Amino acid sequence: MRWDHLRLSGDEDGGGAGDGAAVPLIERRAVARTFDTPEFRGTTFYEVRARSMINAVPKASRMPFRWTINPYRGCTHACVYCFARKTHEYLEMDAGADFDSRIVVKVNAAERVRAELAAPRWRGEHIAMGTNVDCYQRAEGRYRLMPGILAALRDAANPFSILTKGSLILRDVPLLQEAAERTDVSAAVSVGSVDPGLWRLVEPGTPAPRKRLQVCARLNEAGIGCSVLMGPVIPYLSDSPAQLEETVRQIAEAGATSVSAITLHLRPGAREWFMAWLREHHPELVVPYARLYGSGAYAPAEYQRRISARVRELAARYGVGAGRRGPSPHRRVPAPPPPAPEQLSLL
Repeated sequence: MRWDHLRLSGDEDGGGAGDGAAVPLIERRAVARTFDTPEFRGTTFYEVRARSMINAVPKASRMPFRWTINPYRGCTHACVYCFARKTHEYLEMDAGADFDSRIVVKVNAAERVRAELAAPRWRGEHIAMGTNVDCYQRAEGRYRLMPGILAALRDAANPFSILTKGSLILRDVPLLQEAAERTDVSAAVSVGSVDPGLWRLVEPGTPAPRKRLQVCARLNEAGIGCSVLMGPVIPYLSDSPAQLEETVRQIAEAGATSVSAITLHLRPGAREWFMAWLREHHPELVVPYARLYGSGAYAPAEYQRRISARVRELAARYGVGAGRRGPSPHRRVPAPPPPAPEQLSLL
């Protein structure tokens, strides 16, 4: 793999923290490791030393934030729709099985974050995590990169947010609380549907939706404001009135501070992988999807508006956010406003 000249690009990152220059993604000679344990069987980890960790989001992006930290590339969650799949092709891997099973681990993430936060050019802006691949995927249980990253953000009093489908974030609640005493901290869990059958098919490497909602409840109990990103809502599979209502009802029961719906979108890389999955599991939907998505990545705007409006109505009916506890000693600000209509990854 010709990794020595690769640059950060695409929706994940756009360059180092404020230096305005294209920064090589990784140094040469990655160390490949495999672990003979059930949870990692069939997975290869490439341990690399990143040259930059705080990365600028491209100006043309719809993302409602400017800076990200991504300690991993590739994701064992194996979500069939994940928009980040295309980024694996930058590493001369494929966007399908390789994305799920060949994970790049930036082993020096914490030390680079600490150094970049201390740089004179850094202005202390909000940093989003978990927006490309999940920083709390299973690999984090072994590599433990997030405690060091969170400690650096805490010590710098730098505001941040985390989006996850993983339950491992609960391990780091004490660090999150310490950071929230100094700066603005928020979290969100991604739960597009509570249908267990659909979950097993489209998100096979993730904790069950009910488990994720328990994470939401426990974070809020700990004083870390946690919302739910209801995404993606998958046309014909999780968008019926009954499905939407049941998902929002369970989100309300979990005590989420807010909920926002994101409709499935299919960018290159994700589109091919998802459509292959659709042909295998729901061949009757191939033609309807061709009509709905045409040659583009997004469902029609009217469809997206209808789903978002329905979820807002249900959230109001079930009182999402209305019954949450008052501010705790750890919660400095409310959860951030819902993002623009964009499928984020997750989770």
